Amino acid sequence: MQTTQTQPNPQPQLQPQPQPTTPDLKSLTLPELSAYLTTLGEKPYRAKQIYEWLHKKQITDYAQMTNLSKQLRTSLAVHTRLTVLTPVEIQTSKLDGTKKYLFALPDGNMIESVLMRYKHGNSVCISSQAGCRMACRFCASTIGGLVRSLEPSEMLEQIYRIGQDIGERISNVVVMGMGEPLDNLDNLIRFIELLTDANGLGISQRSITVSTCGLVPGMRELAAHKLGITLALSLHAPTQEKRRMLMPVADTYALPEVMQACDDYFAQTGRRITFEYSLIRGVNDTPEDAGQLCALLAGRNCHVNLIPINPVKERDYRQPDETITFDFKNKLEKNKINVTIRRELGRDIDGACGQLRKKYGMEHGSGPAGTGCGRKEA
Repeated sequence: MQTTQTQPNPQPQLQPQPQPTTPDLKSLTLPELSAYLTTLGEKPYRAKQIYEWLHKKQITDYAQMTNLSKQLRTSLAVHTRLTVLTPVEIQTSKLDGTKKYLFALPDGNMIESVLMRYKHGNSVCISSQAGCRMACRFCASTIGGLVRSLEPSEMLEQIYRIGQDIGERISNVVVMGMGEPLDNLDNLIRFIELLTDANGLGISQRSITVSTCGLVPGMRELAAHKLGITLALSLHAPTQEKRRMLMPVADTYALPEVMQACDDYFAQTGRRITFEYSLIRGVNDTPEDAGQLCALLAGRNCHVNLIPINPVKERDYRQPDETITFDFKNKLEKNKINVTIRRELGRDIDGACGQLRKKYGMEHGSGPAGTGCGRKEA
């Protein structure tokens, strides 16, 4: 019995792109947009009109800015880029309504996003890079390496297109899809500024979660901004030795250094850390692992999110039995550690991040990483 609803679109054709120096209109803050318009000989007040067209009405063409003169619209089309993502494939779970999107970037590269429906609202998990250089052993996103980082506009567009697809407001955003957000930190900070601007969607910083595998310099720089977001650390192992087996980043930033950066983040922001822990059968799910995790987190104001791993075809990792998962959770709770087991959504579609992109790439001959051009950059 088929359990997915797939809405394929024809493979997008690569189009010539403006030079990189051409301003990306949707990545400009309101003050930057106002300053830029003066270079075109326009009145600064036009900036707010344009900004609302971009971020509230989320138009896809300059011609839709109907309260602007034709001359100004033409000038914008000539001198700026208007970034719009194209949905290539949409999978809808028949179990819970979760939707997985494969988007084409303007250069033809592919990324994934996920819509998750909860009682408290609609949550979107977005990508921050096309591919990833972190090489975590259990992740499909890193197969094929990093192609490039996303612009703020490309991160916003995932939210805008999903919101328009479902015709409902997005209330929560998780930057936990393809890529390492802190490997694209400048664009991430600008994205958060744009997303939370009251002149746009105005999503609260407290409704945004950013995940990292533990890039310590990025964690420290993010903390210095003193944002109200939640930082989630992909921990996945209770010891340095076991973490090195799963996550090559541990060779550069050892677990004690990462945990100190977490403590410093909490001290500077007052926001408790969420620790993401993917449970892998026979690898990090034993009673000994649970005890070591309790010791590691003892006395810390934090939350643990246990995640029964999504199997990836190229990786020989499987979920533990449900009994083992609940025993692990109970051990943490007995040691006064806040913990939840992540609710599994979209089990009947390509669940693990990177799988849909990879499958599309293999089916359409666009390279093993599923990129539009089959290119890989270190």
